[in-house]
Amino acid sequence: MITELASQKKVIGVKQSRKAIREGRAKRVYLACDADPAVVDPVAESCHAAGIPVEGTFTMAQMGQACHITVGASVVAVLTE
Repeated sequence: MITELASQKKVIGVKQSRKAIREGRAKRVYLACDADPAVVDPVAESCHAAGIPVEGTFTMAQMGQACHITVGASVVAVLTE
């Protein structure tokens, strides 16, 4: 499932992900299981309100690696085609 992050069109980060959710462009959102709840909980609430599936089993480091960035990622939104 995390391989989806390497191959799909996506946005990385809280601000960009929330914008994609708000605009209806996100089809799935990944939240890091080790991220600060104050950061990811509002994003999760937005996803639930919009009916977007949320995946929360990967760490920030794993998500950063999957996205081919050198830092961890707390939120990644996979975009609709």
